Amino acid sequence: MQSAPDGRAPSLTDLSRLLGVSPFQLHRAFRATLDLSPRQYGEALRTGRLEALLRNNQPVVSALYEAGYGSSSRLYECADAELGMTPGAYRRGGQGRHIHYTVVRSALGHLLVAATERGVCSIKLGDAARELEDDLRREYPKAVIERDLGRLSPAVTVLLEFVAGQRPPAELPLDVQGTAFQRRVWRHLQGIPLGKTSSYGEVARAIGQPGAARAVARACASNHAALVIPCHRVVQGDGAPGGYHWGSKRKERLLDIEQALSVETSTGGATGRKRRPA
Repeated sequence: MQSAPDGRAPSLTDLSRLLGVSPFQLHRAFRATLDLSPRQYGEALRTGRLEALLRNNQPVVSALYEAGYGSSSRLYECADAELGMTPGAYRRGGQGRHIHYTVVRSALGHLLVAATERGVCSIKLGDAARELEDDLRREYPKAVIERDLGRLSPAVTVLLEFVAGQRPPAELPLDVQGTAFQRRVWRHLQGIPLGKTSSYGEVARAIGQPGAARAVARACASNHAALVIPCHRVVQGDGAPGGYHWGSKRKERLLDIEQALSVETSTGGATGRKRRPA
């Protein structure tokens, strides 16, 4: 997507005039093909250019203008949502960013919980602690990553009690990054009631993207915070559980746990007491 002659990003009108279609037709075509508006697509391209330039050690000042940001203030306004850190930190591959994590055994296998100073940035489930740790380090290759159960103990306790079927999941502060579309899907998933499920198509329609069922599935697969962003509540159109990044058996178990907890809640049993795990 090239810039307009005056250096600004091309508007919807500019693009539609260039292609010989109406702005409405162009907007609809973008939505149908990419599940994004032209503006969102342009922002994604701009962010991608910036990431590539910063990874190649280009100075932040020159990178921001080459990528299409009009000013440094505009870049830093967008940096938190688009990069998840300042441009300088991203240029260093997350270097200097502190992430604390721990891996514990749970009713669903090994559970990794990691957090920055702002909130939980990663929750993973698996069969081997080392695999989960390696996965975290691939995400943040130059960050300072330290194992520290003490700081994460409250969050870990909440998650362990949930997967053991002892109490409904509690809200945790999150520090996860994603595209505008992914964040919209994730927010909707957090609103699906305990014990309920939605199909990928139903989620797509609920967020105003009726043709985006596959994109919803990709957003679920890209979820960095398992359990807290409950992508396990999204199932196939026929009601079958369907796939799950952390394994179909874990998904089925989570759905069983939530169904039991929802029944307990509806009968007045959710008073904070623990029940014996199934």
